[in-house]
Amino acid sequence: MDFFIIFTLLPILFFAKPRVAFIVQTLSSLSLIVFSIIHLINHDYLTFILFNSLINGADFPIRLDALSLLFVIIISTISAAVSIYSINYLYDEDYHHKRLFAFIYTTFIASLIFVVTSFNAISFLIFWEIMSVLSFFMVIYSYKNEENKKGGFIYLFMTHLGTAFITLAFILMYKNSGSFDFNDWIHLSLSNTTKFWVFLFVLIGFGTKAGMFPIHVWLPKAHPVAPSNISALMSGVMIKTAIYMFVRFYFYFLNDIPWWYGFIVLIIGSFSALFGVMYALAQHDLKKLLAYHSIENIGIIMMGLGSAMLFFYAKLNILAAFALLAALFHTYNHAIFKSLLFLGAGATLLKTHTKDMEKYGGLIKLMPFTTLFFLIGSISISALPPFNGFVSEWLTYQSLLLNNNINIELVKIFVPIFASMLALTGAFAAACFVKVIGVSFLGKPKSQNSKKASEVRFYMLFGMGILASLCILFGLFPNIVIKMVSPVSMLLLNVNIASFASSKSLFISTPNFSFGHITTLGLALSFIAVLAILYLLVKKFANTQTRITPTWACGQIKENVNAQYSASGFSQPVRRVFAFFYNPKEGVKKVEQKSKYFFPKKDYIATTTDGIETLYQLISKAIINISDYLLKKIENGSIHIYLLYIFLTSIAFLIYAIQGDF
Repeated sequence: MDFFIIFTLLPILFFAKPRVAFIVQTLSSLSLIVFSIIHLINHDYLTFILFNSLINGADFPIRLDALSLLFVIIISTISAAVSIYSINYLYDEDYHHKRLFAFIYTTFIASLIFVVTSFNAISFLIFWEIMSVLSFFMVIYSYKNEENKKGGFIYLFMTHLGTAFITLAFILMYKNSGSFDFNDWIHLSLSNTTKFWVFLFVLIGFGTKAGMFPIHVWLPKAHPVAPSNISALMSGVMIKTAIYMFVRFYFYFLNDIPWWYGFIVLIIGSFSALFGVMYALAQHDLKKLLAYHSIENIGIIMMGLGSAMLFFYAKLNILAAFALLAALFHTYNHAIFKSLLFLGAGATLLKTHTKDMEKYGGLIKLMPFTTLFFLIGSISISALPPFNGFVSEWLTYQSLLLNNNINIELVKIFVPIFASMLALTGAFAAACFVKVIGVSFLGKPKSQNSKKASEVRFYMLFGMGILASLCILFGLFPNIVIKMVSPVSMLLLNVNIASFASSKSLFISTPNFSFGHITTLGLALSFIAVLAILYLLVKKFANTQTRITPTWACGQIKENVNAQYSASGFSQPVRRVFAFFYNPKEGVKKVEQKSKYFFPKKDYIATTTDGIETLYQLISKAIINISDYLLKKIENGSIHIYLLYIFLTSIAFLIYAIQGDF
């Protein structure tokens, strides 16, 4: 108990010396990983009071059970790597008020851990609010930038909108249990109407934090403008706190959920995945592209959760455990590879001073290790074997196909559609990162800053290297994660999912053993064997004379970097085919005119519009206009009207008092 509290709070005490604070945060996070794994494997769960509150029933209980321990491991894994990265990043980026940054950073990580371990509604909301406000301060840290302030305030509004719905759900749970303690909410029996409202409020409240479609609008605004190490934490682990509460509510608190709850989650997940990846493909701002991929991957996680809820309804607990494994495995995987990609984006931003991929190019020669780590993250998020993203998406795909075991016609009809949407999402994700790698790291530098780029320092590379290694490790040996998730399935569904993976054969199997066997290590060894055979054949029979030539520039005889593929050019066919979806705007912009006798230099501009964001803007404008109209009618400056208001109000109170209810 004391160990957990000390290593959660200890880094905050060193904020006056930021580098020391980051080192202590790394060591504390590693200690929490070891502590959590030991307790998780041994099923040794703890409950204790953080401190006693003066308000009756509003103590701060901490519950370390299988689910909360798993999320402590996820948070600590990412915070350890990001903290190592930050040792160099904070000073190389030259952020002002470094002590303040270190204080907010370490406190933010502590709040994340307390959010997933709090077992009381009031204490949870307090830590949730601390987490939200601190992340807002990090988003607007460079407050002189208008883009930062705009993104920060949109995030602040949306997160508090979500908190309002979360509070409503908690009030309903309190009303039916008479307690704020989560222990009293376990498998709580609710009326169908109350259960629906709790389901809806939880979906909207935590879905807002997760960035789920169609309440995602804050995410592409806030993540790109935050410091890159904070973007890694926000996208890697903060939005996963919503996934934690989805699992906690839908599998632990609510009892006998209807089938269509899971179906709704599955539909929203499918649209989130496809919507996110399609808008990511159209971006040329690297961090904004990664932000849209967070929406995509939250959608994939929700597809796994939706399948698990359907199986949970049908009392098919083994299949529910398999689908839950897919969701939680992808939660961990996304935390790893998305944090890696944001850290890689931070490294390129640091050295090129821009997020615009159109001004990158040739970075593979100037930043070779950053390129390698970013490539590993790109392969992982594209769900290509044998990296970790492939395993969890394969599990999700199999769980969707297994929905045919549910005897509901509507589910059977839509299962092929959902599976096709997931497959299409994977294809678009692969295309997107082909674009990112090709445009950003290959070819020739497209700007002076790219020409001057150099490799980042050791600790930044070391932090990225840890996450890249985990992408490979969890891809080749997925049993490591399966064994960590198994206690969760035992807690929630009384199923040991470790039986789906054989530690001897390194195979992963679906519960339906007639299909769905895979070994990523076997795939990797087969791939290496094929490459070795091809190499030997080429070495023996081909002309292996080495030729050194300039980088190909689309057939240009002279070096012309402008003739290379651009991010906008790569995605143009998709934008044209899906013009009804993107609402693209294309044109040219004059950027330079040295003389009236020569044509001015022009840049090609291609933008897309988020239709959901446009819809929200129209609704907001309509509300403002209606409110303004009503206020003008109500507050018209006439003293007679104001006296009438007072008179009518007095009459209303008198009538209420006469009825005996006052």
